[in-house]
Order: sequence, then structure tokens, then C-alpha cells
Amino acid sequence: MSLSGIGYGADYAAYQGIVGTGFTVGGSAATSGAGDTGRAAIVNPGEDTQVHPGRRSSPAECQTCKERKYQDGSDECNVSFQTAQHISPTAAGAAVRAHEGQHVSNAYKKAAMNNGKVLQASVAIHTSVCPECGRVYVSGGLTTTKIKYSNEKNPYIENMKNRDKGLLSGMNFSAGA
Repeated sequence: MSLSGIGYGADYAAYQGIVGTGFTVGGSAATSGAGDTGRAAIVNPGEDTQVHPGRRSSPAECQTCKERKYQDGSDECNVSFQTAQHISPTAAGAAVRAHEGQHVSNAYKKAAMNNGKVLQASVAIHTSVCPECGRVYVSGGLTTTKIKYSNEKNPYIENMKNRDKGLLSGMNFSAGA
């Protein structure tokens, strides 16, 4: 799943049922305007008001952080963030982790419904640095799952079972009286 901006997209590999989903963020880099005092208005209440060296604004005045939106880029319709939504930088970590957890849960449900087995499920959480205020924030996540499906009707599987049956028959012979 990927949010607008940096995207990882959904990758599907049919052979092993490998699914990669990324959840990322996009936003505007607009800066806030200065007031009569030469300082920008506080748009993120409760944040640090100190402007760090090399930055255009403080986290409290950062218009980019205020306008940052998250959106899922996968084709799973039953997960959060199907439309772009703002999440505060302090709550983004928990929201992204919960969202990626929905993708892992969906993989287990899909495997159970289709006679499959989840071989691997992992979540990577990505961080970025805001170019305007220098805040480190959770910018998205990537869920990767590998599902193996049992295909008993595949002719290759049938041939392999018949070959193994011929090799293994009679191996457990008991000559008990």
C-alpha cells in the first residue's frame, strides 16, 4: 500500500503468492507566511517553537507537517487510508503500524480461505525528515507476505507424488510372525 507521494505499490508474484505492499506519505512543501512579528503563525500547537539551524521553521510553525496526508496504495479495499487523510506526526507511527497490521491479517485470512500457508509476513516502517522543520516522522510502511498455496490438481505435483509412491512403497515392511 502506498500513500500519495513516495510509493512502493503492490507487487504480486503468482508462483509463491508473494505480496509486497507499501504505505507512504506525501505532502506539500509550502511554507507558512510570516506575520507582523517576522515569525510564522503556530499551525501545530503543542510542538517545539525553536527554529533549528538550517531549517526554515520550527515544528510548531511547519506548514508541510500540517498538510502531510497518508493514503494506502494497495488494492485491498478493507484496510484504512483508502482516501488521503492527515495524521499528526506524533500519531503517525501508531497509525502506520496498525494499518500494516491490517495487511498482515488479510494475508492470513486469504491463506486460510484458499488452502494456503503463510510462509513469511514482515512489516517495515519507514521514516523521513521534514525538509522544512527537520522533524523525523514516520513516512510509511511496507508489508511483505509470502503465501504458499497447495495445488493438488497440478500435473507436476501428481507426477511427483506417483514417483514418490513407487520409491517409498514397501519401505516399512514388518516381518513379524
